[in-house]
Amino acid sequence: MSVAAIIEMNCPHPNEVDRKRISKTLAERERYKYVAPSVLPDVDGYLVRSPCCSRNVDPEGGEIDIARIEYQEGGFWRLYQKDDAKQRWRAHSEYHNLPSLLGRLIADPKKEFWR
Repeated sequence: MSVAAIIEMNCPHPNEVDRKRISKTLAERERYKYVAPSVLPDVDGYLVRSPCCSRNVDPEGGEIDIARIEYQEGGFWRLYQKDDAKQRWRAHSEYHNLPSLLGRLIADPKKEFWR
């Protein structure tokens, strides 16, 4: 078992170490690099928010929900995307580790998160 896996198992979520790790990784994203997203503690995980640059979701350019990241009992991570029309979170995908989830979030090939 890797050190990262042991740390994830022993650290309740949210925690400051993973919040900072998520924030740092988001700087590597491929879309809307000119805005600074925020990573906030949320129930069992983290909430990613960012100014709406495209004006597709918020015509005023206000802050919008980008993703929810949640640690699941059983040792895996779940990524949620916001359904803007229904104003609720929808489970998107699951990952064995946080770096894999973040890789998907920063690439966002279908513009499902950075919209």
